[in-house]
Amino acid sequence: MTTTAHIALYDTLADWEIGHLLVELRTGRFTGTPWNIVTVAELAEPITTMGGLRVVPDLVLDQLAPGASDLLVLAGAEHWDAGEGKVWTDAARRFLDAGVPVAAICGATAGLARAGLLDDRAHTSAAVEYLTAQPGYQGKDRYVDARAVVGGDLVTAGPDSPVQFTRATLSRLGLASNETLQAYEDVFHRADASAFPVLMQAH
Repeated sequence: MTTTAHIALYDTLADWEIGHLLVELRTGRFTGTPWNIVTVAELAEPITTMGGLRVVPDLVLDQLAPGASDLLVLAGAEHWDAGEGKVWTDAARRFLDAGVPVAAICGATAGLARAGLLDDRAHTSAAVEYLTAQPGYQGKDRYVDARAVVGGDLVTAGPDSPVQFTRATLSRLGLASNETLQAYEDVFHRADASAFPVLMQAH
């Protein structure tokens, strides 16, 4: 059975933050396990990403059930810094309560912080100061100064770490060995061509 990742869609979605992850999940080119990618929005109307792409959702949020998913991905967007996004953090809570992984990057971590979803999990973001500025956040003691962090079923990263975000998510999903994941980061973050043969032998 094909596994499915649900990608949250909203206007000004930060395309680049989840681009690496979507490619690796959909193609399975270095994992040998292609995933089904399903986009989800609050309404059926198209959204426009920060990069100007117009995307029509496959599903509306009311139809999304954690039991029919294997991953929820939350990218950054302008609404997070405007204090919005509660419908998505409510969805993230449902996923985490059901034991289904959630991967959040950039501004999405601020939304999770406001919802209290970072208080009891190891996590990271753009900077600890970014999260401490969020009303209700009480997770400073669980903050990790790293590019990406896996805290149980939750993966978090800052906006400058799309490759590490991908690596951490693939690791949490058990899709690749540590050797393959290190080679992936070496190639796509450090431009180390000597690591490419390891990727080509990954599966």
